[in-house]
Amino acid sequence: MLPSTSRRTKRLLAFGAGVVTVALALTGCSSSSGGSGSGSGDKNYKITFLPKNLGNPYFDTSDKGGETAIKSFKGTYNQVGPSTATADAQVSYINTLTQQQVGAIVLSANDPTALGSALTQAKSAGVKVVTFDSDTDAKYRDVFVNQATAEGIAKIQVDTIAKEIGDSGDIAILSAAANATNQNAWIDLMKKDLAKDHPNVKLVDTVYGNDDDQTSFDKTAALLQTHPTLKGIVSPTTVGIAAAARYLSTSDAKGKVKLTGLGTPNQMRAYVKDGTVDEFALWNPEDLGYLAAFAAKALIDGTITGKKGDTFKAGKLGSFTVGDKGTVLLGDPFVFNKDNIDKFHF
Repeated sequence: MLPSTSRRTKRLLAFGAGVVTVALALTGCSSSSGGSGSGSGDKNYKITFLPKNLGNPYFDTSDKGGETAIKSFKGTYNQVGPSTATADAQVSYINTLTQQQVGAIVLSANDPTALGSALTQAKSAGVKVVTFDSDTDAKYRDVFVNQATAEGIAKIQVDTIAKEIGDSGDIAILSAAANATNQNAWIDLMKKDLAKDHPNVKLVDTVYGNDDDQTSFDKTAALLQTHPTLKGIVSPTTVGIAAAARYLSTSDAKGKVKLTGLGTPNQMRAYVKDGTVDEFALWNPEDLGYLAAFAAKALIDGTITGKKGDTFKAGKLGSFTVGDKGTVLLGDPFVFNKDNIDKFHF
């Protein structure tokens, strides 16, 4: 459900305190900062972020939050990753980080099971594994830092698109990779929500842009050609929604085919202001990376093991408790629109 007015205000203030400017260009090289060696004292605070792919504004922002956290406890931050969002591409990085004996890997997984063997070896070698944004099967990691509940993320997108198309008509989903854990969980829940609460809204197609701008752009064009009666598109991926908005903004479908999903304010600002997009949602990706880094620290320190009920402190974000299946929850999604988007800069 959408937050109440007071809760929205509280979330708005929390978001405003932690926003960052997204770097839209990121080289294929790794970057590092913070302390040297093993970090602080005898703890191995060498923590490496492995996003789905580099050059993605969402992960630029989340990983920057991780870097800020790691600097605060005098660890060593590093970021590595593939240029394309595939599981195979992530495996070699996991193997290399295991050989380098890092303290922790903070990973957004491109597949729930394909990384299992590499992650099992990493854990056997003493490397702590934190997933964030997109999970693996629970046995392959120690903790999963979830941006929001899957139910909340699915519902906010379904409710938004239903409202915008008058709760009736054909819609489609433009997703990321076909095997992306988080995307598939949200899509399954969106289908259930549509069937239960919006029977007159028909999901006619689900396509995959693989978190690639041009592919997502082309898939949007193909959706409109294949489904001429389409009234709305939901894109639960920051790359996808921005590419879809770019296509719609210069097409005859602008303002006629509604678009919502998950995006960042900097990506979507122009499209909200020109009427291509009315509303979209997200959490604060900087806070997500920040929390994931502190979860890694807590695992390295032995403060938590990933057991339900474990608690730890995450710097400026306060205290968190590990829930079912080793999951730590950041909070609720937030809706951006023309009335509030200029207050955010990430």
